Amino acid sequence: MTRLRERKNNWEAVLRSLYGAVERNRLEVSGSVLRAELGLPDEDLSAAFAYLADEGLIIVDWTSHRTPASVSLTHEGICLMEGLEEEQEEMAEKEAEPGD
Repeated sequence: MTRLRERKNNWEAVLRSLYGAVERNRLEVSGSVLRAELGLPDEDLSAAFAYLADEGLIIVDWTSHRTPASVSLTHEGICLMEGLEEEQEEMAEKEAEPGD
């Protein structure tokens, strides 16, 4: 069983990949493309998809073999990623400010 830190890293990797696709005007990504891009074992990737779907952050179109055919961010998932992006930009701006 993967440890919590590894699972959180997997969830974040999936969300970042999907958010990147949204930024490129791709609303959904095939499960096989995500698998190849992220390099995660099928079991870990499916577990991440299931968790994020249960949290309402992504929508997964599962095949009859319980593998992901396509995956997309929900509105809530996009909002979460936009909030994280804004936080990172604010932190970068603060670090770039000259010291007092």
